[in-house]
Amino acid sequence: MSTLFSLEGEVAVVTGALGKLGPVWTEALLQAGASVFALDRPGVPATPLFGELQARFGNDRLQLAYADVRDRDSLEEASRQCEQQLGLPSVLVNNAGIDSPPAAADSGHRLEDIPLEVNREILEVNTLGMFLVSQVFGRGMVAARRGSVVNVASLYAGVSPDARFYDHIESDPPFLKPPAYGASKAAVVNLTRYLATHWAPHGVRVNALSPGGVLGGQDETFRRKFCARVPMGRMAESGDLAGPLLFLASGASSYVTGTELVVDGGFTAW
Repeated sequence: MSTLFSLEGEVAVVTGALGKLGPVWTEALLQAGASVFALDRPGVPATPLFGELQARFGNDRLQLAYADVRDRDSLEEASRQCEQQLGLPSVLVNNAGIDSPPAAADSGHRLEDIPLEVNREILEVNTLGMFLVSQVFGRGMVAARRGSVVNVASLYAGVSPDARFYDHIESDPPFLKPPAYGASKAAVVNLTRYLATHWAPHGVRVNALSPGGVLGGQDETFRRKFCARVPMGRMAESGDLAGPLLFLASGASSYVTGTELVVDGGFTAW
């Protein structure tokens, strides 16, 4: 790998490390030379994929800890663990978030009946939690006057979910992606700019990475509909995400801050 994208000797923190995209970010960072302090909420079991990464890279390069992104005390303790076990982080990947794919829905809601609590939890985790993690782990970066924060947003930070992608799914009421999901990710992009402007004088860069349409167990009809809407004609695979992350995390983007890098195969170009 070119030294331009090298993270050799760096320490990275990844939240939501046991979720769908967590192992993707973790593996990319490890392969670039970083040690990774992986965080997820208490009670989430380590996945086989995460176990494979630990076996490949060893406990001296990959540590797993638990904290709720909405709980500052648990985050402070995780920060102390990170510094003791791996060192002061210089990369933070704010990946923790709640999504609501159709398979996760026990039953749908009509738009006017979506419970407030559903939206509240999404906003608390995806937006407020991201900000809280940034405060706790960004503090050391500011003091050290170096670092890169990558906030994982979404294609839906900029556009509304197309309900026609889901209208083949048998559900009464029809499945709707909760409105707070896209709203929370739009807030992530705005908070990215906020943090970027405040921390730029201290040598810390903050950017958003917005993946769109990542392949991961969707039914065939959904995939067909979605791919028909993408200029590149396919969904994203995990390998499509590693490069954009390493660009933002490494010195390759040394003059890039406050921006949103959309990785969507051209979906939002139409």
